[in-house]
Amino acid sequence: QVQLVESGGGLVQAGGSLRLSCAASGSATSIFLMGWYRQAPGKQRELVATITSGGSTNYADSVKGRFTISRDNAKNTVYLQMSSLKPDDTAVYHCQAKNFRSPLVIGTYWGQGTQVTVSP
Repeated sequence: QVQLVESGGGLVQAGGSLRLSCAASGSATSIFLMGWYRQAPGKQRELVATITSGGSTNYADSVKGRFTISRDNAKNTVYLQMSSLKPDDTAVYHCQAKNFRSPLVIGTYWGQGTQVTVSP
């Protein structure tokens, strides 16, 4: 079992920055991928960014160049640095982690979510 604790959300004006954090515990040593999803009011949940245990990253086109995902293995923590924020970035952001429950079984875990609100 993996537990994820998110922090860093808040209210910011357009053009501002926020840094989200997600700390993993439990079976954290088996995690091979972590990422961030978001869901805005009236919108479907969308993938924001992912990072693998090897450091490979992927971003949604809508955030590329503005958001940066990173990880600190010593702290078992993944970060999402968000800059040049837009009102369209307003959403609940959820941290996700995937681990190997066994060689052929993958577990998926979600954090509680943190609200990001960007005012115009």
